Amino acid sequence: MVTFFTIPRSFEGVFDVAQRNSIKSWLTLHPDSEVIVFGDEKGAVEAANELGFRHEKEIRRNKFGTPLLSEAFHVAKHIAQHDYVAYINTDIILLNSLWSAAQKIKYPHYLMVGRRTDLDFKEKIDFTNPEWRETLANRAEQEGKLHGFSGIDYHFFPKSMSLELPPFPVGRGGWDPWVIYNVRSRKIPVIDVTEVVTAVHQNHPWTWRPNDPETRKNIELAGGLANMLTIRDADFILTPQGLTKPPFLRHLWSILSQLYLWRLMLALKRRIQRAFA
Repeated sequence: MVTFFTIPRSFEGVFDVAQRNSIKSWLTLHPDSEVIVFGDEKGAVEAANELGFRHEKEIRRNKFGTPLLSEAFHVAKHIAQHDYVAYINTDIILLNSLWSAAQKIKYPHYLMVGRRTDLDFKEKIDFTNPEWRETLANRAEQEGKLHGFSGIDYHFFPKSMSLELPPFPVGRGGWDPWVIYNVRSRKIPVIDVTEVVTAVHQNHPWTWRPNDPETRKNIELAGGLANMLTIRDADFILTPQGLTKPPFLRHLWSILSQLYLWRLMLALKRRIQRAFA
């Protein structure tokens, strides 16, 4: 089955409720689900005792004290109990099984990503209610907003697939589009599973800015903005009927994104956008 791994914020205030909602949703997707939480953030020990996830307190950090995603990816692949792993942000509630989606994919190695649905949701979920998923899915459909292609909140892949990250810090921009770029550059399929996986993002205030020093460092580690792609660039889309190529225009975009000159043009566009952020 699946081992989920993540790096949380402190379990305090709105983030305490949101993170408990998220982690519990992953644990209840399947009886064998494993969740590994890295870091000694405040409240993590208590949350681990209550929810039953595996807590790895130690994780390498950068000079700012921010935990490194590279360490989490590296360690999780070595200690995960299952053959498939998924890094997922702690504000994301999963309403569908990533494992069920993966069973429709026949490639030995691949990366599954998907767009999230943004929702103003601050309540504590009653997981004893057997209809909690259906209730939240209906609310997300009625009140939520599908995020753009740049919001990449989970990465699912076979544990056997090589994926080593530069020392990106968690919670800063730039690293997740680099992952898509890196995987595609190695001719490994990237698959958009938005149509079959509902990922609810619990809206909250931003705690970082696009031009902060760590984000700028991430761009440098990635090799520049030209080494970043989004979910729009996925090779395939997974639908309820199975794997398919994207619609014509999006498929054309996906092909163009393999060209350095095209990515350079997009990088210039992003640089202009960042200058006014």
